[in-house]
Amino acid sequence: MPHEPPPPESARVRWLWTIGCPPAALFRLWRRPAGTARKLLVSVGLVLLTPVWLAGVIALLVALRLVEIEWKGGTGPRLVHRRTVPDFDALEASRRAQVNNSALAGMQTIGSAYWTGYRGPNRDGHYTQQPILTAWPKDGPKLLWRQPCGGGYASFAIAGGRAFTLEQRREQEAVIAYDVSTGRELWAFAYPGKFNDAWNMGYFGPRSTPAWDDGRVFAVGAEGRLHCLEDATGRLLWKRDLFADNDCGNLDFGMAASPLVVGERLIVVAGKPRSQAGRGIAAYDKATGEPLWKSQSDKQAYVSPMLVTLAGRPQVLVTAGARALGLAPEDGRLLWEFPWSVSYDNHIGQPVLTGGDRVFFSAGYGAGCVAVQVTREADHFKATELWRNKNLKNKFTSSVSWEGHIYGLDEDMLVCLDAATGARKWKDGRYGYGQVLLASGHLIVLGGEGDLALVKAAPDAHTEVARVPALNGKTWNVPALADGRLLVRNGAEMACYDVSPR
Repeated sequence: MPHEPPPPESARVRWLWTIGCPPAALFRLWRRPAGTARKLLVSVGLVLLTPVWLAGVIALLVALRLVEIEWKGGTGPRLVHRRTVPDFDALEASRRAQVNNSALAGMQTIGSAYWTGYRGPNRDGHYTQQPILTAWPKDGPKLLWRQPCGGGYASFAIAGGRAFTLEQRREQEAVIAYDVSTGRELWAFAYPGKFNDAWNMGYFGPRSTPAWDDGRVFAVGAEGRLHCLEDATGRLLWKRDLFADNDCGNLDFGMAASPLVVGERLIVVAGKPRSQAGRGIAAYDKATGEPLWKSQSDKQAYVSPMLVTLAGRPQVLVTAGARALGLAPEDGRLLWEFPWSVSYDNHIGQPVLTGGDRVFFSAGYGAGCVAVQVTREADHFKATELWRNKNLKNKFTSSVSWEGHIYGLDEDMLVCLDAATGARKWKDGRYGYGQVLLASGHLIVLGGEGDLALVKAAPDAHTEVARVPALNGKTWNVPALADGRLLVRNGAEMACYDVSPR
């Protein structure tokens, strides 16, 4: 029996298919008898209409709360069942249960003062306090506790058995102290604050990690509020408004740089100067909060200041919006500068010292990386470029240096570079937009989706020893490690693992 052509469709039916599902309309178009030229012309219109239709479908799904949009760190947003945000009801129920648990309430906090700030004692991501377990069981290192937490991207400062972090708690920012051994909340200091960037990429919450020193906790909120608190009780000792003090405004994605203690000074990034009198870096007396000095009139970035010694001179290493700086810690005087720019001034990755007065800088958004050597003649300092390439682009993460090589995430893939030449030794393994620490000759990688991996820090090959799920959802927060306890968190939950040797 001969094949009969499909019956002709009415214009109304074709219109309904075009509006309701352009891809299906395109498929049906090429099954109907019609001239090729007409089909091609209509096809172009349907192809152009499809993105608009998809946007409408997504908007409808979001409005019906069937899906949500979340930025994961790549080139665009993704659709997820649920954004990685705090469940405040679960968080508050968890804390009430801790208060009613007499066994937890009677425990004393015990621990060293080692990992006292962002990325460790030297802000280089190295853990050298003791060896760690490098032969993980199938299910990963022992989980000590897991619980809900507030929002934001802070890591932990750890001292005396207490872990200090910043969280979004409903309509407030809060500095929180936890018992490292149990996860029990010891105290919370909250104040009004609810920052989100204009594009809703980062979502609500503080970005900076507290610093601990000599019984004090220093914390900078996303909107420039600086608080000094007593570590045992959370009692307010003093506070400052960085924007008012230094005639600055906020950065696009909020204040993310952690404060730095240098002797009796607390050095902070103050934001974007609003006038010629504004200054982007400032120092305060750590005991009283009195201003000591202000420095540099250019826009700052999201990188935390570091105390380093280069060319025999202790100095504060800062990555501003369009340049790297070495400042004298005693008065903020500029010692040297090096042009280093990235799109939108989005410097996020920490500088990495690689030995021999050399510093490695890296950034995403197509910038790549550069190695600089700092030299000195009498009182004059100079920064000279050694090499530059795009073999390693730290976007939301920072690299580590180990035995002449640099290890870090190039966007979402792990990379090893020769520190002397910048040559790539290997590039392998996808970890999302996560974070990297170094311990016992191994990389601890907390992936962008919450996986926890252990990778050998060796230039010959990428060798992943273990990989286990640790957290659920988008995870950009840097892990913290002290006394063999690994603390991890994101914007919804936190956990503690025992990585001490058996």
